[in-house]
Amino acid sequence: QVRLVESGGGLVQFGGSLNLSCVASEKIRYISVMAWYRQAPGKQRELVALMPTSGAIPKYADSAKGRFTISRDSATNTLYLQMNSLKPEDTAVYYCNIGVSYVGDEHDYWGQGTQVTVSP
Repeated sequence: QVRLVESGGGLVQFGGSLNLSCVASEKIRYISVMAWYRQAPGKQRELVALMPTSGAIPKYADSAKGRFTISRDSATNTLYLQMNSLKPEDTAVYYCNIGVSYVGDEHDYWGQGTQVTVSP
C-alpha cells in the first residue's frame, strides 16, 4: 500500500550539490527510523544517513559526515538528503528507507532508488 518515490538525482560535476527527496504515498504510522542508503556498482548497499524519530540526532556514515544532511517534512511526508561537495565516489543509486515498529511488529519501506552520478 505504501509507496516511496525518490527524486532529485542526476549528473553533477565534482564539488557540486544535489538535494534528494523521498515522498511517501500516504502518512506512515509508528515510524521508528528514516534513512538513506546507497549502492554503487560492484558494491554492497550501505547506510548513508539515519534519522531517529526521537531521542537522538541524525547519524551519518563517515564518508558522508560534514557533507550530507538528512531532514524531513512531516506535513508533506517527505524525507530529504542534501548532498554537498560531491565526489565521484558518491556515484550510486540512492534509496530512502522508513522503518516501522509497533508492539513488536516491524516493517521496512523502500523506494526504487534515484541515480546520482558525479563526474570527475
